[in-house]
Amino acid sequence: MSPIIPSTSGSEALLGVEAFVFDVFGSTVDWYGNIVRTLARHWKESTEEDRDAFATEWRKGYFAHAQSVANLGAGNTNMDVAHREILDKMLESPRWKHLSSAWDDFKRRELVLAWHFSDGWPDVSKGLYELKEKKIIAALSNGNMRFLVDVAKHADLPWDVVLSVDLFGTCKPNPKVYQGGLHYLEFPGEKCAMVATHLWDLEAAAKHGMKTVYVPRPEAHDGDPKDLKVKSKAEGGKWMLW
Repeated sequence: MSPIIPSTSGSEALLGVEAFVFDVFGSTVDWYGNIVRTLARHWKESTEEDRDAFATEWRKGYFAHAQSVANLGAGNTNMDVAHREILDKMLESPRWKHLSSAWDDFKRRELVLAWHFSDGWPDVSKGLYELKEKKIIAALSNGNMRFLVDVAKHADLPWDVVLSVDLFGTCKPNPKVYQGGLHYLEFPGEKCAMVATHLWDLEAAAKHGMKTVYVPRPEAHDGDPKDLKVKSKAEGGKWMLW
């Protein structure tokens, strides 16, 4: 993740940006690799396919939860609480109930807290340190505050500020999150760029005047098709590519 946008058109489009606002999970850290490794330690008899299916269902469950909070105001914004609720429901389902008795409260808490220790993608930490020398770098994430602090410390993400949904009482892509981020940064939208691997996040940020930068992460296992082809502005598309 270089602090310089490689294309000339992208660099020009970001002139005047004073703050780069980053999504965290999938965009800057590898939640998937962390969770499948954690599952391997706790679930010795599992196959790679088992772990992939479990991690993917858990993450999809969180996305559905966050959408419910954002759109309907239904549910807890605390990501740890949400992860535990989703985990408990999964372990009551026919597909995973065989794990329920072995995974007691202590083990379930360990699994939930494992999300706090996701590794950064290899290009992220160095790029953030370089970008931080010239611009404000902020996390704008659906994670709760302690969650994001732990991830930042573990993955060496040198944020200038952490903007958690704890501050806004809802989840992305609710407008309050982007509006709140701009409020705390004290910048108009055009002075901020949202950086993410989720197109829905960028589309929501753009509605509030923020510039947007797409980070391709086909290995992120975060909903977008692995073969998704995103055109840059230079190619006639609407996204700046990192």
